[in-house]
Amino acid sequence: MSVLMREFEFQMATPVEFLPRYNIAPTQTIAAVLNRGGQRQCDFFRWGLIPSWAKDTKIAASLINARAETVAEKPAFRSAFKSRRCLILADGYYEWLREGKTKQPYLYEISEGQPFAIAGLWETWRGPTGDDAPLQTCSVITTEANPLAARVHDRMPVILHPADYDAWLKPETDRETLKQLLAPFEVDAMASRPVSQFVNNARNEGADCVAAWE
Repeated sequence: MSVLMREFEFQMATPVEFLPRYNIAPTQTIAAVLNRGGQRQCDFFRWGLIPSWAKDTKIAASLINARAETVAEKPAFRSAFKSRRCLILADGYYEWLREGKTKQPYLYEISEGQPFAIAGLWETWRGPTGDDAPLQTCSVITTEANPLAARVHDRMPVILHPADYDAWLKPETDRETLKQLLAPFEVDAMASRPVSQFVNNARNEGADCVAAWE
């Protein structure tokens, strides 16, 4: 917890202990940092965006990711892109390479496993009438894969540099500046390796998910 608070300079929205996670899947909870009243605050969001205007929660399954190329214009994302941006906290992400009938997972890390921030969007949904208990949801922004990531998949999450965190979080940052941040991360700071297929099951958790694949 102290490492993350120091790295991302946030306060917790509610007191809670961070527990290590190795296998976060869509619809599960993600930790993210946002700007609230000019201060960085860490809160928890369900992965799969539900726009405020949605009639039900079913739309979340198709709004797990937002494409950098269209995020500013797509109706589901444009309001959040304008004023509800966040840093999704991670120290690695997975992508899968299909080899025949097998899906081989690869783990991608930055600077030998250091924490990093993925560009995200968040929303609060209060049901079709606005009377339900608020549900906080988020989406990951993806961009074209860099040469390392492209060996496995043609997309990758937008990974932000610490120097750009403030610009991403501040509501007054202009649209063109924001769009310039949605670029592939440089290859030199990244590494990838195949890991155990144990992670292929979303119910599995723990360090076995990142064990080396032999």
